[in-house]
Amino acid sequence: MKYLQNSQLECMSNALSTENGDVQIQCKLESYSCKMTSDDKRLFKQHSHEAEFQALSPPQAVYHVGSPVDGCLSGSFQRSVSEGYNSSSLPVPGMLPFVQSCDVRTLYCLIATLNASFQPDYDFSESKSSAFSREPSFAFVASAIRSSMAGSRCEQFARMESSLWKAIGEEVDLASCEIYSYNPDLQSDPYSEEGNLWSFNYFFFDTKLKRIVFFTCRATSVSTVHDDSAEFDNDDVAAPWSAEDDFEMDY
Repeated sequence: MKYLQNSQLECMSNALSTENGDVQIQCKLESYSCKMTSDDKRLFKQHSHEAEFQALSPPQAVYHVGSPVDGCLSGSFQRSVSEGYNSSSLPVPGMLPFVQSCDVRTLYCLIATLNASFQPDYDFSESKSSAFSREPSFAFVASAIRSSMAGSRCEQFARMESSLWKAIGEEVDLASCEIYSYNPDLQSDPYSEEGNLWSFNYFFFDTKLKRIVFFTCRATSVSTVHDDSAEFDNDDVAAPWSAEDDFEMDY
């Protein structure tokens, strides 16, 4: 995976990363080319012997399929996204598919993106397909993200949502790309530390351009993090010296 520098996505990451009262929000938007490097080829070989299609977990953003993207898009761009994402691909309109799957190469691209974004602190090479989900529509994802941000009173997101999707849409074709999410267990979650309130990891995969925009974000409780740090510091502080200590040692 090759990181593709994009100043608009960098600006969005910085603007959405804010602190509001006791909640700190950290966002990261990155673009990657899916062309293989030597390291990618080695990782891909680890998965190439597996079945051609891998089962995914059900989507995490369980909202109504027809949920509108209220106020975040406008004009022809909103219509093109809405037309590109509809419930026609689902078994029953308005219902989630029981089983989703992806091919081995797609799974490799998702894992390689995680490795590239979180390196060198985390290694996702052993991640299983069950840690990923295929999201049914852009509307699902937009609603889920908006809900998370609103719960943390992130006013910046409400003001910037239209610009956010526009910036992503200029890097990948939102109307045709596949959207995946990473939903790991606590042991594999890079955001599992104390004080984490919520997090999400979305991959906007443009298969024609062979490009992924990775949108990861988390909210943490500032007070919880500070309390844990203070407790750790107090545990490390040595007890004050007294003359009795010398007496006991000499005795």
